[in-house]
Amino acid sequence: MAKKTRTAELAELIGKYQKSYYEGEGEISDAEFDLLWDELKTLDPGNPLLKKVGSTGSGPAPDTDGFPKTKHIIPMGSQDKAANPAEFIAWAVKIKPVLIVCQYKLDGASLELQYEKGRLKTAVTRGDGIIGDEITLNAKTMRGVPEKLRENFTGGVRGEVVMYHDVWKNKYPDKANCRNAANGIMRRKDGAGCEDLTLITYDASVPGNDNFFTDEIEKIKWLRLQGFNTVETVEFDDYAKIIPYREATAEKRKELPFDIDGLVIKDRSIDMGDLRKDRPERQIAFKFDLETAFSILRKVEWSESGATYTPIGIIDSVRIAGTTVQRANLNNPSMIRAMGLQIGSAVTVVKRGEIIPKIEGLAPAGAIEESPHKTEIVYPTVCNACGAALEDAGTRLYCPNGLCPKRLHHRLQKWVNTLDIRELGEKLLAQLFDSGRVRSISDLYTLTQAEAAAFERMGELSAAKVIRHIRTKRNLSLAVFIAGFDFEGVGELIIEKAAVSGFDTLEKLRQASAEELAGVYGFGEITANTIVSGLKECRAEMDNVLAAGIISITPPPDSQSAPFKGLSFCFTGELKTMKRSEAEEKIKLLGGSVKSAIVKNLSYLVTNDRESGSGKNKKAADLGIPVINEEEFLKMVSGE
Repeated sequence: MAKKTRTAELAELIGKYQKSYYEGEGEISDAEFDLLWDELKTLDPGNPLLKKVGSTGSGPAPDTDGFPKTKHIIPMGSQDKAANPAEFIAWAVKIKPVLIVCQYKLDGASLELQYEKGRLKTAVTRGDGIIGDEITLNAKTMRGVPEKLRENFTGGVRGEVVMYHDVWKNKYPDKANCRNAANGIMRRKDGAGCEDLTLITYDASVPGNDNFFTDEIEKIKWLRLQGFNTVETVEFDDYAKIIPYREATAEKRKELPFDIDGLVIKDRSIDMGDLRKDRPERQIAFKFDLETAFSILRKVEWSESGATYTPIGIIDSVRIAGTTVQRANLNNPSMIRAMGLQIGSAVTVVKRGEIIPKIEGLAPAGAIEESPHKTEIVYPTVCNACGAALEDAGTRLYCPNGLCPKRLHHRLQKWVNTLDIRELGEKLLAQLFDSGRVRSISDLYTLTQAEAAAFERMGELSAAKVIRHIRTKRNLSLAVFIAGFDFEGVGELIIEKAAVSGFDTLEKLRQASAEELAGVYGFGEITANTIVSGLKECRAEMDNVLAAGIISITPPPDSQSAPFKGLSFCFTGELKTMKRSEAEEKIKLLGGSVKSAIVKNLSYLVTNDRESGSGKNKKAADLGIPVINEEEFLKMVSGE
């Protein structure tokens, strides 16, 4: 699989799993998510997603799930991670801690308890790291949550909600693992089952008093005195000693009553300025080694998505990262050939963060007994939808027929998703496609209200809403327009790179040769050829869409039409009148750029809460960066 294609897939998966995690519906374990994160970090260390905190980096979700929203006292930023001793040593050499505190990295759900004069006032889930769901009534029934402290304390206490192994085994075996069970139960509207959860704490803070605790050890002692369960904490005077301690802890973690997925390493001294950062520098999550398993490949199935056929290995059941695995990704034909795989081969299976794990290669000799009878893997040769001969490009097995119905339907889905036409649901789109009424993107713009109502059997008002949203005039950037046509592995970022290199109009891209596009930084022959062939295949269709007069492509900015040229913006917190993605698109259309973090030469920080103690607000103040609110931002956009 091409590097850029894999990077785009990783970014999409991370965004999806972050959103589900912060909404309390985590689909994968922390360990699996960490592997996904690490792979993206290796392939694209500068990817903006790696600097984002929260579900989507766009602030908390609106109060649509029944829980009120509450701001944290202790900002819940994300930790940097070390996947191996070398990465950990690099961190330690950079930070140079004199005394180091080492704690279990609990695998549960983060929760902050807010106390006023020693009495529990509010319990808040992690949310987006700044604002979360208020679940106070549920928290009061959990073990380890005192409603009254021994001291007259006003501040926040942070911990992890976990489910013990014996509780999961006896009462919730239908859940994939303890973490998933805890995440789901703690956010139940009726609070049922919260008595089966336990809070283990590790942090506390007092607003306006950064010196309330002298160091991390004193903090843990104080938490114990107040009646909290506290995380296992060990102190070291030499970072080299932590490496064997990690190995020993990894060996005994299955004996613990709850799940941990690594260690948290901190400087013993407390630096509140650092802790308020989106990603604190003076602490790091030192993860356990990747969990692998060995199994036998019994069958290969071919998953079909649009024009692409992806191999999925069916293996003997194995247990990895708390889940039972029977299906594992094989990526593409080239990987199968490179590994020398056959049906009956002994294979190494690793969790990578996708919905299903991955076959990394053949198992080491003697790791597991292979099948005595092996057979070759059979590759599909004909498209199931149109009967065309499939093309095996090594990194991809696909149907080359531009008129393949499966391919056309997938393109329609991609267009609807890219433009976020939510009212046009998958069911209605499928009916329109199967009937032959909508076989191309341009067909959407000739659809009538009566036709929509007839297919879905919806009321006139609903049908009118669907048509209104389809026909809403949209001025798209070149990158968004082309991404909607579903070229394999070509997303917005790739087209933006082409635009920066001078291919900034549709006509310039059409005139470019594959050799010229291959010269764009970060491109290669595969990407260049995909763009050239995709533009050729979709030329008439693109022209038809533009001719309908509803969709237009924003011309490249010049000195007159680019009032934001040279300006950069960063957002923090929730916007009231639009999604953050919409605000970012406005900036790009006006020639500006969007930053995911506060940088030295940033033009503006946009926030509706100038008084927030968030890391972005503080850093902007330290660097003297102007801070504007949403109303002021909109005036700039409109040219007022």
